[in-house]
Amino acid sequence: MATSYLSPGVYIEEVDRGSKPIEAVGTSTAAFIGESMLGPTNEPVLVTNWAQYTRLFGDFQHSNHLAHAVYGFFNNGGTKAFICNVAEKTMTAEEFAKKQAEPEKAAKPEPGKKDGPPAPAALPALSAKVNPGLFIGKDEGPGRRTGLNVFNDIPEISLVCAPGQTDPAIQDAVLSHCENMKYRFAILDAPEELTRDGINKLPKPRDSQYGAYYFPWIQVYDPEKGNIYVPPSGHMAGIYARSDAERGVHKAPANEIVRGALGLRYSISKPEQDFLNPRGINCIRNLGDRGIRVWGARTVSSDPSWRYINVRRLFLMVEQSIEIGTQWVVFEPNDFTLWKRVKRNITAFLLRIYNSGALMGKTAEEAFFVKCDEETNPPEVVDAGQMVCEIGLAPVKPAEFVIFRIGQMAGVEKS
Repeated sequence: MATSYLSPGVYIEEVDRGSKPIEAVGTSTAAFIGESMLGPTNEPVLVTNWAQYTRLFGDFQHSNHLAHAVYGFFNNGGTKAFICNVAEKTMTAEEFAKKQAEPEKAAKPEPGKKDGPPAPAALPALSAKVNPGLFIGKDEGPGRRTGLNVFNDIPEISLVCAPGQTDPAIQDAVLSHCENMKYRFAILDAPEELTRDGINKLPKPRDSQYGAYYFPWIQVYDPEKGNIYVPPSGHMAGIYARSDAERGVHKAPANEIVRGALGLRYSISKPEQDFLNPRGINCIRNLGDRGIRVWGARTVSSDPSWRYINVRRLFLMVEQSIEIGTQWVVFEPNDFTLWKRVKRNITAFLLRIYNSGALMGKTAEEAFFVKCDEETNPPEVVDAGQMVCEIGLAPVKPAEFVIFRIGQMAGVEKS
């Protein structure tokens, strides 16, 4: 014991023998990267509602796709997002308001012509051509990160969107960012326009377990321009958040209404989706009286084990939760007592996951296993300073193809 007892008496000590519960991490915090005429640049700014976004980055007319994506996110159930503005020339909302309020210096009027009203303050114009370098950015250390790298130090981010950016270099960078950060998932947009070859030549991002791809763009109402088409990634991020809150991360974010969608850029038929779905291109379809719904739940991975979005995201949540919830284990004495405590804590966490309906099996023993003992930790592993715990999960998978087999039967005569 650390305490020395020098005189007779009764001594009370607190001993930590209880379990250390593992809490499930959040799965619905989104990161948006795009261009806006207003707001700070290359800085992750937290917003929790649409009004907060407009105060910092302006309204729909101040960006090409970013504002509509963030609005769609909150409208569909999102609650928390980090925004990175990568526009080359911007001004803050306060600077713009101040310039608008300043009286313009009156120009000398032409003979016989009255002075007109002062010209409004000019906003920085967004470049018509997207520069992939602005989105990919650079990582030169803390305080000197740009583009996607500004999100590196925010562990709570789970979803990453670059609304409307269909350049292969940008989509590859978003996927690479999610893969390198381990616990993030990319939501990618298909191009707005199809080529003459139609869906046969619809481009697809590279193979990855960490992303999903959506087609087509959706029609929404814009106060300035009327009905326009916008990329679906922001709305999809909101649907992910809504599905997580209502059902859990194990529920595929599909067969869900797209709130705010008035129409679609292209109407997808069943034969067309028969071609797109096996390629990992998730369709958004107008199902008549059932409304405009997400009708796909696949990643862009060719690996059958990681075919479905909910399976990949469930494992990301479990892995991150265990990593954060077991930090206390580091530097503890590596013996049977530690192995038993670790197994007990992880088993209790996975039991809660099982009870939520995220794992298959009639019993918990069929749904998962946790092994941490002398077999996984032989002397050579312990001597190397390692503790190994093996975990197996049986995730639920979506009923993507619902089949009812119906046949005729002869009538049974009653006796």
